[in-house]
Amino acid sequence: MGRRVLVVGAGGREHALGWRLATSPSTDALASAPGNPGLAELGPTHQLDPTDPVAVAELAERERSDLVVVGPEAPLVAGVVDELIRRGIPAFGPTAAGAHIEGSKAFAKEVMAAAGAPTGAAVAATDPDTAYAALERFGPPYVVKADGLAAGKGVVVCGELADARRAVDDALVAGVFGDAGSRVVVEEFLAGPERSVFAVCDGEDAVLLAPAQDYKRAFDGDAGPNTGGMGAFCPVPGFGLADVHHLADLVVRPVLRELADRGTPYRGLLYAGLVETAAGPKLLEFNARFGDPETQAILPRLASDLGDLLAAAATGQVADVPVTWHDAAAVTIVLASGGYPDSYVTGQPISGVDAAATDPDVEVFHAGTARDADGALVTAGGRVLAVTATGADLSAARTSATAAADRIRFDGLQRRTDIAAAAG
Repeated sequence: MGRRVLVVGAGGREHALGWRLATSPSTDALASAPGNPGLAELGPTHQLDPTDPVAVAELAERERSDLVVVGPEAPLVAGVVDELIRRGIPAFGPTAAGAHIEGSKAFAKEVMAAAGAPTGAAVAATDPDTAYAALERFGPPYVVKADGLAAGKGVVVCGELADARRAVDDALVAGVFGDAGSRVVVEEFLAGPERSVFAVCDGEDAVLLAPAQDYKRAFDGDAGPNTGGMGAFCPVPGFGLADVHHLADLVVRPVLRELADRGTPYRGLLYAGLVETAAGPKLLEFNARFGDPETQAILPRLASDLGDLLAAAATGQVADVPVTWHDAAAVTIVLASGGYPDSYVTGQPISGVDAAATDPDVEVFHAGTARDADGALVTAGGRVLAVTATGADLSAARTSATAAADRIRFDGLQRRTDIAAAAG
C-alpha cells in the first residue's frame, strides 16, 4: 500500500508539493491543512492554524497520515515537527531547534562560522549604535537584515548610509518587524549572481536537487522592493547538477555535522542561498524549507518519486533513494496583487485559470486564492498564482509560461515580464 500524505501550508509552494506528491506512485491519498483552492482539487482540505502543533498532530492522527510534509517556515519554528515526532508520526521538516537556522539569521551565521562554511562577515546588534558602527565598518552597499522571520521583507540593501541607518532605526527603534526585528544583522555585501541550492537531508547526509534561479525584486530589471519572489527558472545555465555536487561537501555536510554535534540532527529541506563571488561561492543565508517560487520551477522537472525521497529524509537514508530529472526546462511567473509587497486589495475575482491550464505543459499553482460565498475564485494574498510551463529549453518554457499568464485576469494584477529572459 502507498502512503497517506498530509501537506501543511496554504501557499504556492505547498500546492506544488501536493501536486507532485499526488502524482507519486508511493502516494495513495493526499490531504492538506489549511490548503487552498488548488490543493482542494487534489484531496480534502482541513481548516486549522498550521502553527498549532497539537492541532496539526491531532489531524495527522485522524487522517492516519504516514507522512506529514510541512511547507512554510512558521509552523517549523513553532515546533509542529517536534509534536509529530513525539507522537511517532513521520514528518518531513526540521524540529524547532533545526528551523532556528532560518528563524534567526544571527544563529545561522554562528553555525556557518563554526562549520567552516564560507560566508561574508556579519555583526548582530540589538542597539542602534552597534549596528551603525558595523555599517561604517563594512561600507556600501549596505545590508541590514531583521534577525527573525519577516515574511521575506526583512532585508534591506542600499547604497546610501542614511538609508541603511534608517533601516536599522525601523527595526530596532520603530519596531516595524515586531519581535523579528528586535535584533538586526549587518552584513558584508556579497557581489555576484545568487544561486538557490536545495538539499534534502536525513540528519547525516543530503541529496542535492537541481538548482533554480529566482527573482526577488518586484519589477522588471530587478527594480523595486524585495518580495517573497516574483518568478524562477530551472535549470540554471552554467550551474547544473554537476556544479552543485561539490557544494554538498563545501556547505551542506559541514553544517549538518555542526548541527548534529549540537544535538540537533537536521532532517528536512535545507535551502542554501549562495553568491558566486570573485573569491568563490559564499553562503548568504539558510532557509529551513523549500523556496517559493523555486519549488514551482523545480518539481515539474523531477522524474522520480517525491514521496519516497521525503519519507527517506524523515525516517531513513536519503542516499538510497534514486533522484532523476526530466530534460525539460521550467519557467515560473508569479501573478501578484497590485501594490505587493506593500498594501494591496484582496477579494478580486480571478478569471482565465482554467484556460491557462489547457496547455498540457502548464501548471497553475495557487498561492493567495480563495473561494467566495458563491464559490468563485478570488484573490486572497499578495502573491496570487504561480504559472509554470515546461519546454524543450528555457526559451520555449518562457514562451509557454508567458502565453498562459496572459490568459489570467484580475484587477490590479502585476507581474514581471523578464523572468528567464536573459537566461533563455
